[in-house]
Amino acid sequence: MQKLCRMEDDFDTGKIRNICILAHVDHGKTTLADHLIAASGGGLLHPKLAGRIRFMDYLDEEQRRAITMKSSSIALHYKDYSINLIDSPGHMDFCSEVSTAARLSDGALILVDAVEGVHIQTHAVLRQCWIEKLSPCLVLNKIDRLISELKLSPMEAYIRLLRIVHEVNGIISTYKSEKYLSDVDSILAGPSGDVTVDENIDLIEDDDEDMFQPQKGNVGFVCALDGWGFRVHEFAEFYASKLGASVTALQKALWGPRYFNSKTKMIVGKKGVGGGSKARPMFVQFVLEPLWQVYQGALEGDGDKGMLEKVIKSFNLSIPSRELQNKDPKLVLQAVMSRWLPLSDTILSMVVKCMPDPASAQSFRISRLLPKREVLDNGVDQNVLAEAELVRKSVEECDWKPEAPCVAFVSKMFAVPIKMLPDRGSYTEVVNYSGDGEGESDECFLAFARIFSGTLSARQKVFVLSALYDPLKGEQMQKHVQEAELQSLYLMMGQGLKVVTSAKAGNIVAIRGLGQHILKSATLSSSKNCWPFSGMAFQVAPTLRVAIEPSDPAEISALLKGLRLLNRADPFVEVTVSARGEHVLAAAGEVHLERCVKDLKERFAKVSLEVSPPLVSYKETIEGEVSSMLENLKALSKNSDYVEKTTPNGRCVVRVHVMKLPSSLTKVLDDSSDVLGDVIGIKSGHPVKNLDSQRSGIHEIDNPTALLKKRIMDALESEILSKNENDEDYVDKCKTKWLKLLRRIWALGPRQIGPNILFTPDVKAESSDGSILISGDCHVSERVGFADDSSTSNAEAETPSNVNEALDMEAKRLESSVISGFQLATAAGPLCDEPMWGLAFVIEAYIYPHLGQNDEPEAHQQSEQYGIFAGQIITTVKDACRAAVLQNRPRLVEAMYFCELNTPTEYLGPMYAVLARRRARVLKEEMQEGSPFFTVHAYLPVSESFGFADELRRWTSGAASVLLVLSHWEALNEDPFFVPKTEEEIEEFGDGSSVLPNTARKLVNAVRRRKGLHVEEKIVQHGTKQRTRARKV
Repeated sequence: MQKLCRMEDDFDTGKIRNICILAHVDHGKTTLADHLIAASGGGLLHPKLAGRIRFMDYLDEEQRRAITMKSSSIALHYKDYSINLIDSPGHMDFCSEVSTAARLSDGALILVDAVEGVHIQTHAVLRQCWIEKLSPCLVLNKIDRLISELKLSPMEAYIRLLRIVHEVNGIISTYKSEKYLSDVDSILAGPSGDVTVDENIDLIEDDDEDMFQPQKGNVGFVCALDGWGFRVHEFAEFYASKLGASVTALQKALWGPRYFNSKTKMIVGKKGVGGGSKARPMFVQFVLEPLWQVYQGALEGDGDKGMLEKVIKSFNLSIPSRELQNKDPKLVLQAVMSRWLPLSDTILSMVVKCMPDPASAQSFRISRLLPKREVLDNGVDQNVLAEAELVRKSVEECDWKPEAPCVAFVSKMFAVPIKMLPDRGSYTEVVNYSGDGEGESDECFLAFARIFSGTLSARQKVFVLSALYDPLKGEQMQKHVQEAELQSLYLMMGQGLKVVTSAKAGNIVAIRGLGQHILKSATLSSSKNCWPFSGMAFQVAPTLRVAIEPSDPAEISALLKGLRLLNRADPFVEVTVSARGEHVLAAAGEVHLERCVKDLKERFAKVSLEVSPPLVSYKETIEGEVSSMLENLKALSKNSDYVEKTTPNGRCVVRVHVMKLPSSLTKVLDDSSDVLGDVIGIKSGHPVKNLDSQRSGIHEIDNPTALLKKRIMDALESEILSKNENDEDYVDKCKTKWLKLLRRIWALGPRQIGPNILFTPDVKAESSDGSILISGDCHVSERVGFADDSSTSNAEAETPSNVNEALDMEAKRLESSVISGFQLATAAGPLCDEPMWGLAFVIEAYIYPHLGQNDEPEAHQQSEQYGIFAGQIITTVKDACRAAVLQNRPRLVEAMYFCELNTPTEYLGPMYAVLARRRARVLKEEMQEGSPFFTVHAYLPVSESFGFADELRRWTSGAASVLLVLSHWEALNEDPFFVPKTEEEIEEFGDGSSVLPNTARKLVNAVRRRKGLHVEEKIVQHGTKQRTRARKV
């Protein structure tokens, strides 16, 4: 064990590797991990059980469903290297576990199924690698299926492998160029770029900038189930003596358009070899063809049985005769292949050679882990700043010396039953300890942590820093820092734990004693003067929400305690209390939700629960044609189309104009909520977003303001150009009009960072009846960089000089009331109290003087009668905004999943029937080359997705598989207040009394009913005549 953890005096960070395995679901991560554990795990797993026992899936639910649900670590020993391996889930519902694994790792093994190819989660894990600055290696798994199932020829298999490598390299290059904002965008855009390449893909040279190149040694070809695999390097070493070439030359030649001329014994290009189209690349001739011959010889009845003996003799393989005489040819083949090309040697040698040690990795990843900050405020303590820089330098160098400051990052907390701890009973106070500080709990919380600097020891005291901690603010930051004592350190061995007394920088450990101090993630430091690590990036947000209550109301305290434990144990779950007092559990998807509810019932709360139907979020908008953008902009500024409301005391008249924003601008505002929060100086409230960069005059080197401004302008330009490419004059007018408007942004909503904009009213539109217009302040435009100081000073200069001073002051004071009314209106729209989406408002609030202004008692009496004036304005602005939306044809906006389905040809019909029943919109379908499977991409409303996977499996006899990813918000193009008016409509839908509610109306009514709002519906559904007398026959 000590050898595994490298805790001795000869400690060398160069001999440590921290890696994670990332892939799409069912591409073979846990099977691969089994073989690595069997070979290098110190006898934890017998080689014959590898690939079948799924050692890292130790939860009952994981074994039952045959998918990984959490990331777990194990320490391996290969030659004189220590390798910390983290296995991670591939299911989209558990992508948060991928984020926690990636943060603690330095390198990643990206697995891709050679038959299925690149899928949506492959895009997601490649993005995660790019964000966290990991060094990836590509592993193409299930090579044997190309031979035994698809019956491909070696040349066909080579072209398929080549295409996958090209596709993965293409995805990485798009992330480098930051071309796509989301994985769904890159999937939808992906295939179009590859069509021209397919015909002659085997002739294309590898680009030197490509991330994955087999000749560099960072691509492996494996069959994880049978335990064999190889890199080009192994075959280059074998053929070097036979062909009389150097290993380096052969390694470069065994991939790509390189051919072997048997006459001249030279390695040549396509033109230099005879035989025309029959010529085979060297990878096919010297690598794939021998493999195919071995497989065909072993598995086919008429195959060459001597091939296996030839391989055994050539490579001096020692295989027990009992295994060779087995009646099952598959087992014989597996025995030969796993000894000829052992999987663990291939993968672990690639890890040691191609992935960096902690010191090299941390110097490369430091800009992501601890971004460099510039100090703008001269009043900060220079000693604190110097020490914070010293700590950052120690992390960058991975300094493990005892005198170095100790820094670690906890990526998640995980619950372990107390009876599973190896040192329970070593001292009595630990036996009674529980993760949340309550003695009766059976669960203990351990921190999943990586030490980045210094040495961590049991019984050591450290500071726990939250993500909002700022060392330069001193006393103000006390609530974001706690002091804690570490009780024990463990080396993780899958489910097992081994106690260690101390651990040095570069190691991954489990820490006990932090259950009361950390909710989900935190930074540990021996010094208070340390910046917290940047937040982790999660691919999706928890969108599936249900209300939970105990079957017996008396057990509510047990449920509350269970929810607290679950919230800490799962890095992605969110527990909130709704406005109606319900306890709402938010999860990433149905599988994740089922596991959370099961954990609550059986581990944390231990009570029977009632779970509500899913609470689906909607948004509200208005109908608007983007093609008439210039007309919309004019309508926003002219005075005819508005809603007018007056406060109860008659002193303020509010006029509201509303317009729909372009969809691309709405999407940018929604996606950039974290950057907006930083720029405007407001917390976004999202736990997964990056740190606020506006602390005490410090900002990160990247300029968020310029980034935001560029995104907004790019979105507007693309929207304008997509509708009117030819009319340059129209495009220029639109741009000019938008630039003028963007200089007038008063506020965003809801929560001050939402996708709705409040523009300041046009100052020229002053009233002549003694009233004052609340002009507002363009401070959001100034922060985002659209407004300059000259524009604000001009606005102030235009204010009339003969205005009543007191009224002017009152108008200034009431600006916040207008903003509050706008925020309330955008947070709860008129249809069903859901947030508004993509709307622009102009609110003109005119304040009139008191009728008896000199008579103070009368004025005071009036304010008492109607309530505080500021409150009246808030209510009136809110009502006016909601009325303006109702007047402009309101529409419901629903969230959409991007849906990827795989199904055999014979089940296409039932699959389309299921999609049609659930209002799905099919985007494309294509047949997977060389297989009987179709891949179908579709958009599916979130409200229709519950039970979708089960229904699909039922109708296709379990043959179809589906994966859902939250994609975008889309307006439902139906009027919820539709009533037939024209003759054609009455003929089609009826006369109005018998019209069934459309989809939009049904969704609105369902939400209103759930929220306890008024619903217009008939109370009597099926009236029957009352029978009070016996029926006479």
